[in-house]
Amino acid sequence: MCLVWGTTWYVIREGLEHMEPLGSAGLRFAVASLIMVPIAGSIGRREGGTAPTPRLIAAMALGNFSISYGIVYWSEQTLPSSLAAVLWGIYPILTALIAHVYLPGSRIQGSQWMGLFVGFLGVLLLFFTDIRAVGGDALLRGSVLLISPVVSAFGTLYIKKHGGGVSSALLNRAALVSAAVILLTVAYFVEGRVVLPTEPRAVGSIVYLAGMGTVLTFTLYLWILRTSSAVSLSLIAYVNPAIALLIGAGIGEEPVTAWTLSGLALILTGCAFVLRKPGTKQVAPQALQPAGTQQPLPDTSS
Repeated sequence: MCLVWGTTWYVIREGLEHMEPLGSAGLRFAVASLIMVPIAGSIGRREGGTAPTPRLIAAMALGNFSISYGIVYWSEQTLPSSLAAVLWGIYPILTALIAHVYLPGSRIQGSQWMGLFVGFLGVLLLFFTDIRAVGGDALLRGSVLLISPVVSAFGTLYIKKHGGGVSSALLNRAALVSAAVILLTVAYFVEGRVVLPTEPRAVGSIVYLAGMGTVLTFTLYLWILRTSSAVSLSLIAYVNPAIALLIGAGIGEEPVTAWTLSGLALILTGCAFVLRKPGTKQVAPQALQPAGTQQPLPDTSS
């Protein structure tokens, strides 16, 4: 999941060179739906689990897909992919903060509050340095981008709380179809007619993001979420920004400054404090169990 999701930030930006953001995101989920619909039933029978409720479908379709990715695509029109990924690295902190209120037994204690402060300090540092240096409307898009991990955290926590025993494959299928309809409808009214891409890079972007970055990763993500803590699973945000930085700087020739690395270090340090249970020396070991030892599924997430 981390390897694939770490590359998606750059692939999204590549596709945006030839497509409008909402239309591009909508086509991604439409193609993902075409892949998932024929195979979801078979996967669902093998994994077991019940059919998802309309509320679970809505939580994932809106929180983890439509709103979250619509914002990411829109923001990456200006922001470098690596910088967007680093900002999104605050997701574990936001998940923990929301879980503090929403999930029983997930209260933030002691040094975890220091982690919240350190992580948000890293975000502020990036806004005063790298994001400001981008110019244009980067400050606005960076600010709006922070809404994406918030709504994604709400969606994930709702699924974690109410989706026990639900088939991940069936939930993923229904949410993908719903997200495709939502995004393409909004794109039609906001961006005008949605045109199918013909440029090879744009087509490749849609296919890769749909197959690898959506169907594969979110099916795995929901499956693991079923028995793993939503907060501990957000540890993937440690790896994604690092991979996105390497891809963005190495292939995309995006600028990575000392401020970028400093902001990332503060965000990840904050995550370490927040995800470390008071009085323990290890962070959420249950998230590191082999996936094969867990039950089926329960954003998703660059």
